[in-house]
Formats: sequence, C-alpha cells, structure tokens
Amino acid sequence: MALDDLRQFINVLKQVGELVEIDEPVDPELEISEITDRVSKAHGPALLFRNPKGSNMPVLINQFGSMKRMSMALGGADLDAIAEQLGSVLEMQVPQGIIAKVKALGKLKNLADSAPKIVKSGPCQDVVMKEPNLDDLPILKTWPGDGGPFITLPVVFTKDPEGRRNAGMYRLQKFDAKTTGMHWHIHKDGAENFRAAGGRIEVAVAIGTDPATTYAATAPLPKGIDEMMLAGFLKGSPVEMVKCKTIDMEVPTTAEIILEGYVEKGELRSEGPFGDHTGYYSLAGDYPVFHLTCVTHRRDPIYATTIVGRPPMEDCFLGKATERLFLPLLKITLPEMVDMNLPLEGVFHNCAILSIKKSYPMHARKVMSAVWGLGMLSLTKFVVIVDEQVNVHDESEVAWRVFNNVDPRRDVMISEGPLDVLDHSSPTANYGAKMGIDATKTWPSEGHDREWPDDIAMTEEVRRLVDEKWVRYGIDLG
Repeated sequence: MALDDLRQFINVLKQVGELVEIDEPVDPELEISEITDRVSKAHGPALLFRNPKGSNMPVLINQFGSMKRMSMALGGADLDAIAEQLGSVLEMQVPQGIIAKVKALGKLKNLADSAPKIVKSGPCQDVVMKEPNLDDLPILKTWPGDGGPFITLPVVFTKDPEGRRNAGMYRLQKFDAKTTGMHWHIHKDGAENFRAAGGRIEVAVAIGTDPATTYAATAPLPKGIDEMMLAGFLKGSPVEMVKCKTIDMEVPTTAEIILEGYVEKGELRSEGPFGDHTGYYSLAGDYPVFHLTCVTHRRDPIYATTIVGRPPMEDCFLGKATERLFLPLLKITLPEMVDMNLPLEGVFHNCAILSIKKSYPMHARKVMSAVWGLGMLSLTKFVVIVDEQVNVHDESEVAWRVFNNVDPRRDVMISEGPLDVLDHSSPTANYGAKMGIDATKTWPSEGHDREWPDDIAMTEEVRRLVDEKWVRYGIDLG
C-alpha cells in the first residue's frame, strides 16, 4: 500500500490501533518528551498531541516506534522481501545473454518509475510566509540539559556543485525566529556538499513527509543515488516535488512544512548540548547557521518530530530497517555473510554482529577489516563474528558463544580508524580504537591444537517423540 503523505499514514495507524490521540494540553518543553520516552520504553503506540502549548499545530511522535509500524511505513511488506528487491535494483551487474538483458530492462524500468516527478504546485505551499517565524512551530526541548529546542525529524535537502540532490537528516537547534543550527557531521553528504560549495549553500528542510521519504533521508545510500528515488521505490510511486519559493531547490509536495533558506560559509555558532541517541548528552560545538528566507506549509499542518535517548527509542527502528534493507547489498561485497544484527544498545555505530560461512583460516579477520572499509559501517567500534548456524538476533546465544569461544589473546583484533562523531569514549574526536572479536569455532590451522567440543543437542528422533506425545496434553513445550 503506497503512502503518499503523512496524513495517510496517520489514518492507517488509527485503523489498526497503533495511534493514540491526546487532547489534553501538553508542553513541548520536556513534557511531551517525558510522555513519549515512557511510551517508547513500554513499546507503545504512536502519539498525536492535539493541543501543544503555544502552537496550533498538532505534534506527531513515535510513528516509527516498532518493527510493525516501521514495516507499515514502507507499505506493510516484510522488510527482508523489500530488501531483496532493493538489492537487485541498486546493484545491477552487466547482463549476459538475452534473458538476462530482458530481466535487466525490467529492473531499469522499476528504477526509472521510482524517479521523483517535478510538478508545478503542491499542498506544501498552501500557505506561504515570506516573513518566516519559527515561533509558530511546536519545536520540542527534549531533555533538561539541552541547549534549546531542536527540530529532530527534518529531511534536509542540499545540492552538490554539479546540482545533484542529497537528502539527509540533521538536527536543527532553534536559535531564534529566523535561524537554527545546522548539525551535519563531517562524514555526512550534506557537510560534504557544504564544503564543496565554497560560499553560500541553499538548503531546504521538509518536516512531516510521507514515511518512505522520511526513512530515505536516514538511509546510507551509495554516493550519487538520489534518496527521493529510494523513497519512490519503497512507496511504489514517484515522490512528487515542487520548486521552492525563494531558493533553487525542489521539495516533496505533500510535506506538512517546508523551511527554505541558506547556510553561509565561515559563519559558525555554538550549538548544543543535546540529549542524543547514545543515551548521553552530545557536547556543545560550533556548527553552521541556517538562515530562513521563507516558510511554506499545508493548511492545518501537523508537526512531525521524534526524541532520542537511551534505547529503545523510535530511531532504533529506523536503524533496524536499514539493517534489513541493506543486507543484500552488503552480501554482494561480502558473499560469506549470512546475517547481521546491529543491536539497539549499539546505537547504530558501536556494534555489529555478523554470522559468516567460514572457509579458511583467519576468515573472520578478513570480514572485520572489510566491515571497517564499508561506508558508514566503517565507523563501527565493535565487530563480533560468529559461525553461520548462530542466530545473530539471539543476543543471549551470541554472548554465550563470545564468552565461551574467545581466547582474548588469539581472537581479539584491535585496529584504529574513524569513529562516529558522537563517540565520547575515545580520547580523540572522530577517530580511535576498534575491536574485532572472532567467536567462530577455531580451527587447528588457526593455532588451536586441542579438540573443540561439540554443542550439546538432543537427537531429532527424541524431539519428535516428545512433540507428538505432549501435544495430547495440550502442553506446548516450545
């Protein structure tokens, strides 16, 4: 089911009991966050606050806060099924033979049909404010130590010097009615486009986009692939886009709110602290300033936002969607990979657990090194490798394998390289030590001369016997 705007998604959530509407007046400063944090930790529903104090815009939060809602946001299909389709389209090989060429044409058509469509007008420009005022938005202050209120679920559009569009998600601290911070990290495409601009760069910010577009802004796409094409592919129809009123940028027509403006080279301002997805405050730092030139919005707009903090939180499920959707692409580079788990507690960049088909001595170390050379996975601080039969999503089993299989002197590899900007453990900013842990069965050719014991397991015959006998008593033994 294609979801072309946020309102359709809200209606779907209502229909299946995944949304609670709150009419009681609530304060965007801390109160909404405290309510949402408790609901997130209890794996509760999406929330629509109808009466935020100081604004007439309802606030939607926690829309992606479960795997069920994350799947619904992308059309209701199984994420692994979407992943197979996505992998075949994004990583096409040169076809050999007539049948392969016909199949390739089908893939190319799917890709072409997903390209964004430029239109002349759209509901995101129902209301045009050439004198922008951020005071009208119910921007949340999420944690007591935050440096101010932050826009936390924006789709930020920039272009590189060649005019290629990029959409990313970077928090914006409200400084006053017409300026915010622009918190793009050095590893992000938005920051790269800014560095390449040489001077002023135009920026558009969409708030309250359709769920596929919001997700696409967070996805670690290969360089040069338009996030709006991914959004169109995921929702099954092109993202319609309209040119902004004051800058040369196109934005999704069905977005609830659009902020138009620019960032000036050399103008920095202290931004933060901010209660971040690591569960700790990220410290204040100097970041570029976003100047608003115009605000447009739909009639009766809905303000979409999120809070981040110690997991589980809403953003964890955006990360888990990326884990599933991009696994087939990783397998093209690492065909020995069976499965991957990015644990919620690892907050995206701190831990990756991989199962592999081990084929030769030190194979696990080869995979560790490869992971540290792959896109945003290069920021991973801990990489744990297990054998192919291990369920990487059963973190109890993974811990059992690590604690029992690993000889620290032999099976741990320490390396150095880039780290996530938010990693506070390293004595140096943006880079530091990484650890790879080989929890696979160690072979004699890897220096293990002792006999490796077998796993304890019951025979299949006895398991079948017990299953057949005890089902008569209505007892499910699992």
